[in-house]
Amino acid sequence: MADFAKERDWDQFHSPRNLLLALVGEVGELSEIFQWKGEVPKGLPDWEEEEKVHLGEELSDVLLYLVRLSDICGIDLGKAALRKVDLNALKYPVTLCKKLSAVEAEVELDSSNTGAEGDDKV
Repeated sequence: MADFAKERDWDQFHSPRNLLLALVGEVGELSEIFQWKGEVPKGLPDWEEEEKVHLGEELSDVLLYLVRLSDICGIDLGKAALRKVDLNALKYPVTLCKKLSAVEAEVELDSSNTGAEGDDKV
């Protein structure tokens, strides 16, 4: 990305602020694709190929601005992302997450068992 921008003399425009604003704009364009679709299943099975291509283009725009922003700010994005995954692993240990999921499933099951028969479960 640095070479691409340099060849086009875009460094003069690529301040952190400008890149962030461009990134936000691209996230907005990405959001528009999903805006009126409601919940979308994994794999986008009901989407036309043209819609998937458009989605890929917008995702790419977001990624490229993010990569460029991290480069301009002097951040090793790969290293920062791996560090963040490690921090999240400490913050959200597997054992705790599985316990929470089991409790949530039990609560959901209990709430679905309340019916018209006069069951007073809450």
